[in-house]
Amino acid sequence: MRTNFDQLLEAGCHFGHLKRKWNPAMAPYIFMERNGIHIIDLNKTVLKIDEAAEALKNIAKSGRKVLFVGTKKQAQEVVAECAQAVQMPYITERWAGGMLTNFPTIRKAVKKMATIDKMMTDGTFDNISKREKLQITRQREKLEKNLGSIVDLTRLPSAVFVVDVMKEHIAVAEANRLGIPVFGIVDTNSNPNNIDFVIPANDDATKSIEVIMNAVCGAIREGLEERRIEKADEEAAQAQAEATEEVAQPKERRQRVRKAAPAAEPEKVASVEATNEEETAE
Repeated sequence: MRTNFDQLLEAGCHFGHLKRKWNPAMAPYIFMERNGIHIIDLNKTVLKIDEAAEALKNIAKSGRKVLFVGTKKQAQEVVAECAQAVQMPYITERWAGGMLTNFPTIRKAVKKMATIDKMMTDGTFDNISKREKLQITRQREKLEKNLGSIVDLTRLPSAVFVVDVMKEHIAVAEANRLGIPVFGIVDTNSNPNNIDFVIPANDDATKSIEVIMNAVCGAIREGLEERRIEKADEEAAQAQAEATEEVAQPKERRQRVRKAAPAAEPEKVASVEATNEEETAE
C-alpha cells in the first residue's frame, strides 16, 4: 500500500531544521527554504517510505527480527506501541554501549532477570535478608527498564530502525560495524551517508514519527501474516502428503504379497516332492 502524501503533509513531516543547521549531504531531499527553515521534499519521502516498508516486510516474512530504537522523548511512546504491536524488540530508554557489538554480555544481563525471577518463585527470597532483597529487586527493575523490551532477542537483529540518527549515532555505528542494515528517519541536520534506507522527514514531531512508524509497522504486519499463511499451507500440504502415503502403503503391501505368492509355490512343490522321495526310500 502506497504511503499517503497528504497524511505526511498534515503530520508536518516536511518541516526540517534551520538553514544554518543543515547537513549538505541532505541536499537531494530538500525541496526549498522558507523563512530560514528547510522544507523536505515529501515526494521523495513517500518513495523512501515505500522502499523501506517493502524491505522490512521481506525481513518479517523470512522470520527475522527488526530492532526499533527511539530514545528521544517524542518517540518513546510511539516506538514502544508500534513495536509491541508487531512483536518486535525495541529500545526506548538509554542505548547501552555495546548492545550489538558486545551482544553476548547483553544476553547475560537479560538472563540475570530470569534468574532473579526464579529466585522469587522458588523460595530463595525467603532465606535472604531484607537488605539483599531490596538490592536484588532494584537490580531487577533497572534491568527491566533498560532491557526488558529485548528479552525475546536471542540473536543479533537482521535490521535496525532508528528515529533520529544523530541522537542514536552509537546504535548506527554499531550496526554499520556489524553489517546490519540501518533504516532511519533522517532530518535535514543529519548525515544520511551511514543509513542504508533513508527516510527524509521531521524527526522531532510526534505526529511525524507516528505516521512513519505506522507505515513501516503495517508492512511488517503484512509480512508476518503472509509468513503465517505460507506456514499453514505448508503444514496442510505435508499432512495431505502423509495421508496419501498412508493410503498408498496398504496397496503397495498387497501388490508385494501378490508378486511374492507365485514365487512361493515352486518352493512348496519342491518341498512336497522331497518329502515324497523320503517316504519312498523308507
